[in-house]
Amino acid sequence: MAKIVAVVTTNPDNISGGVPIFIAKNKEERGKVAFSLEKIMDASAHDLLNGAIILVDHTSGNDT
Repeated sequence: MAKIVAVVTTNPDNISGGVPIFIAKNKEERGKVAFSLEKIMDASAHDLLNGAIILVDHTSGNDT
């Protein structure tokens, strides 16, 4: 099963949870931070279209 490993947002008031939350100043910065984290964490970025981008590890639990 996939696992959310981080969230990048421009509106921290709408986000809570047990993963790292990165706060961006604007939409452009949010995209840049998410892209960088996507590469660093070997994860996939998914824009929720609500001001948040989640980074998901799709390999979590699929160790073969």
